[in-house]
Amino acid sequence: MNEEHELHRGLSARQIRMIALGGTIGVGLFMGATSTIKWTGPSVIFAYLIAGIFLFLVMRAMGEMVYLYPTTGSFANFASDYIHPVAGYLTAWSNIFQWVVVGMSEVIAVGQYMNYWFPDLPQWIPGVIVVALLLCANLVSVKAFGEFEFWFAMIKVVTIILMIIAGFGIIFFGLGNGGEAIGLSNLWANGGFFPNGWLGFFFALSIVIGSYQGVELIGITAGETKDPQKNIKSAVNGVIWRILIFYVGAIFVIVTVYPWDELGNLGSPFVATFAKVGITIAAGLINFVVLTAAMSGCNSGIFSASRMAYTLAQRGQMPKIFLKVMKNGVPVYTVTAIAIGILIGALLNVILPMFIEGADSIFVYVYSASILPGMVPWFMILISHLRFRKGNPALLEGHPFKMPGGALSNYITMAFLIIVLIGMLFNKETVVSVVIGIIFLAFMTTFYFVKGYHKQQD
Repeated sequence: MNEEHELHRGLSARQIRMIALGGTIGVGLFMGATSTIKWTGPSVIFAYLIAGIFLFLVMRAMGEMVYLYPTTGSFANFASDYIHPVAGYLTAWSNIFQWVVVGMSEVIAVGQYMNYWFPDLPQWIPGVIVVALLLCANLVSVKAFGEFEFWFAMIKVVTIILMIIAGFGIIFFGLGNGGEAIGLSNLWANGGFFPNGWLGFFFALSIVIGSYQGVELIGITAGETKDPQKNIKSAVNGVIWRILIFYVGAIFVIVTVYPWDELGNLGSPFVATFAKVGITIAAGLINFVVLTAAMSGCNSGIFSASRMAYTLAQRGQMPKIFLKVMKNGVPVYTVTAIAIGILIGALLNVILPMFIEGADSIFVYVYSASILPGMVPWFMILISHLRFRKGNPALLEGHPFKMPGGALSNYITMAFLIIVLIGMLFNKETVVSVVIGIIFLAFMTTFYFVKGYHKQQD
């Protein structure tokens, strides 16, 4: 092992497509759909659709740049090159913070899901096993990480497709409902399509937007992807169809099959839908799916955060030891450090409440605080893209993967994200997370200048 080894391009086309898919579909869809539906009723379909379209435009802005410069930690590098080095620093740290916190929450969730089958099993034990397993997978090779993520994503995809098929069977053919088709009346029969008005719809957007965090993971894989131009282009273009099918399709089924105002009493709508068509093992099946979804989130967290730490080390903003790469192309110390960080956070969540009253709520705030840092890469991608287009007109001539609508789409997308962010400040369920996120960004900015990183020659 030495510093001379570079990261390897070991991710195949099928793995990149599934990583893109896995990054888009999280536990939130399986477990958190009812929390967004309560805000806005059936019109939540539009909330997922609108947010999805704008996130697709963010991905196309990134894709236009990555197509020409497929590097590891791509959008952090773009932020440094086209905005300011501090922008790249904040982007990288925001991504690390977001994924470590997500990884912590997923490890905690694994322990809770395992209690379904083993109620007496201490929750920390499955967490330790999962982190050790995923650490080994990430250390073996980037190909091993890709293979784990491929199958994790496949399980989620198959489950959602089956749920949509079952839902359509209930809606149009009365499957599981005595042969009597439910029809579409639940979309407007219980207070209308917008039962909580436009304000409810607006607040729902701020929660829905969090469901899409992680979609930019494709940009981090760019430096380790075989034939990056072809595969990144394919993965980015496929995002919109994944959003339409797996988010909008699943939510459409849920709010059509069940009255939206009764969903809070059903538990998981996925379990309820499968049970309705006679699949008696529905609860166990969905528990297995969300277990693999949680492992997928932790797996992505280790990969993404470790590559951003590697990118910071390349810029001299992390210890040089994080540049060490094994012969298989894996940055061993960054992967190990991130995995240990995730594990320590998850264990503290179990240990601290034993000694400090109310300590469990600290982690709720920490997790919610990842929402704003999770949006930082999107803003940086869009701003970098504008600067990129302005400074490289020659590169855009004949560019085969331009962003639809160019700069106009970029400005409209930024305006949308700013409006959502403002909405989060007026929503009592999200305002704390935004404030904590702002404190985090302010601290990291101060740290950047105190450490003298602004004096480095980039």
